[in-house]
Amino acid sequence: MFNGKGSGTAGGEEGLTVIGAEARFHGVLNVKGSIRIEGCVEGDVTDATSVEIGKGGRVKGNVVAEVLSVAGEIVGDVTAARSVELLKDCRVQGRMKTPRLRIDDGAVFNGQCAMSSEAGFVDAELAPQPQPRRHEAATAGHK
Repeated sequence: MFNGKGSGTAGGEEGLTVIGAEARFHGVLNVKGSIRIEGCVEGDVTDATSVEIGKGGRVKGNVVAEVLSVAGEIVGDVTAARSVELLKDCRVQGRMKTPRLRIDDGAVFNGQCAMSSEAGFVDAELAPQPQPRRHEAATAGHK
């Protein structure tokens, strides 16, 4: 990670799960190790050490990992304990929490990002801000 190529995994001794380009997965992926997604995942990816979303990969759901590298697309919230890298031509839409973020030229990120060096920083940093209430004059029927 963070080598400019978007390849490699955190820890070489762990197993690697691959969702191939023709694969479609619907549900929660609880990954104990590393995963590379080249196909489509509809659902959350959790507990991963390393997640790589390949150029043709698409995740519609939340991603929780130590390290995340995106060359494809994510629509959902991202939490990475160590780092996130958004590679050229990737698309990410959602909220992101990570202490370290790299965005390549040409990457697209639409959403909110909270960064902190503290382990386990508060979820409230990304909580939606309350909308101000409109005060509507009660003039209907009054003259």
